Amino acid sequence: MLYTNLKHIESAEEHAKILAENENVMVICGRMGPMCIPVYGIAEELEKKYPHVKFYDMEFDHPEAHVIRDLPEVRGFMGIPFTIYYKNGKVVKATSSIQTKPQITSILDEHLATK
Repeated sequence: MLYTNLKHIESAEEHAKILAENENVMVICGRMGPMCIPVYGIAEELEKKYPHVKFYDMEFDHPEAHVIRDLPEVRGFMGIPFTIYYKNGKVVKATSSIQTKPQITSILDEHLATK
């Protein structure tokens, strides 16, 4: 279990349902480690600024996280968390390792902007 204030995804089925029901989704797949915790904190902070984006986390080591770990967009990633940005159920951006607030907001503004 990840100890964040984000909503948690605990199964591949739940992941698919979230993508089907929401236009803009950001999923941070990681652990409670030094590269992941800052990204969770930034996402928690940005939830208020980006109400049109649904923010979630998923535990990297959970067997159901294969839906993130097996994405072609993450092949070659060397660090966690894997942060996946979805628009209408499709991956539009994927990053790995620690990200800064400006890096994350830039991706949100470019790929998950409101119309």
